[in-house]
Amino acid sequence: METDTKSKEIEIDFFGLAQKTWNRRKFILKVIAIFAVIGLVVAISAPKEFTSSVTMVPQLNNSKGNTGGLAGLAAMAGINLGDMGGGEALSPSIYPIIMQNVLFKKDLMQTLVKFDNIPQPISLYEYYSNSSYQPFDLIATIKQYTIGLPGLLIKKMKGNDKKKNENIKPSSLLQISQTESDISNILDTKVLLTMNQKDGTIVLTANMPEAIASTQIVEAARLLLQKYIIEFKIDKVKQSLDFIAERYTEAKQNFETKRQQLAVFRDANHNVISALSRTQEDQLNNEYNLSFSVYSELAKQLEQAKIKVKETQPVLTVIEPAVVPLQKSKPKKLLILITFVFMGFVASLFWILIKYKSDDLKSKKE
Repeated sequence: METDTKSKEIEIDFFGLAQKTWNRRKFILKVIAIFAVIGLVVAISAPKEFTSSVTMVPQLNNSKGNTGGLAGLAAMAGINLGDMGGGEALSPSIYPIIMQNVLFKKDLMQTLVKFDNIPQPISLYEYYSNSSYQPFDLIATIKQYTIGLPGLLIKKMKGNDKKKNENIKPSSLLQISQTESDISNILDTKVLLTMNQKDGTIVLTANMPEAIASTQIVEAARLLLQKYIIEFKIDKVKQSLDFIAERYTEAKQNFETKRQQLAVFRDANHNVISALSRTQEDQLNNEYNLSFSVYSELAKQLEQAKIKVKETQPVLTVIEPAVVPLQKSKPKKLLILITFVFMGFVASLFWILIKYKSDDLKSKKE
């Protein structure tokens, strides 16, 4: 019996709420119209954005397989390649970390980009550090001077303190300015790297207010990423190459010196026959042969190291190149308008529900 009474009360509540909603239909339409106008303003004032992307797959040369032919050619020249394996491949999961590298972002900031409203190509650093280059964004401006006003004031105060202490910072340490930090945060939203674990592809995407600029940036980011991948992968091999190259230069100089000393001695003593001169010549000849052996061996090792560097270079193979987009990716005006209309409808219903509950409580008290 009690259950039937409660169900009846609920039915009456829903009926009363539906009646209240119907009676306030003009109010609902007004709220929806207001939200629709706001949505229309937002959709019209939102800056355009174009998206360009390139699809790649990481490739690594198979050192053991590829050096087979090279080993035969090298053996003819007296060079033993030995085990020229490139070591473990650099995991593609490291690529997003590389893109977060401070040096990577600093290099990306210096990328020259051509914009329609700017006569000469400028770097991304110049573009984002000069507000006059930026397209007007109504929503971002409103947020900056309302919700973001406290943060803006704090940043201003920190910026003043930083300028005072700039001269006492050690120059040997890697430093990043506040402007670079802000631009770095912007680039995190503009240049994105996504990985498809299923097919092993990597998609690099750039979002910019102009179509050509988005393609220029995604290409620059691709080349820069490949450069950093190569540097990280073959850093150890390059260190070995640099060390051998230094030793090779020293051995070459020593060999040239010993050869010159032996030639001078022989010219000065070609008619002299004595045990002392023969002993000195034998000593100089031994030193010459030793220096030549060291020089020759280092020359072989230098060639091996050079081949190893070439063989271990990883590359990103492009399977879908970046194309200048024909249509903008943002803003989606119709979606924005529908979203605001829905928000207006929900807001009006929420207000009616609160009003209905308030009136209901008042009537019960009376």
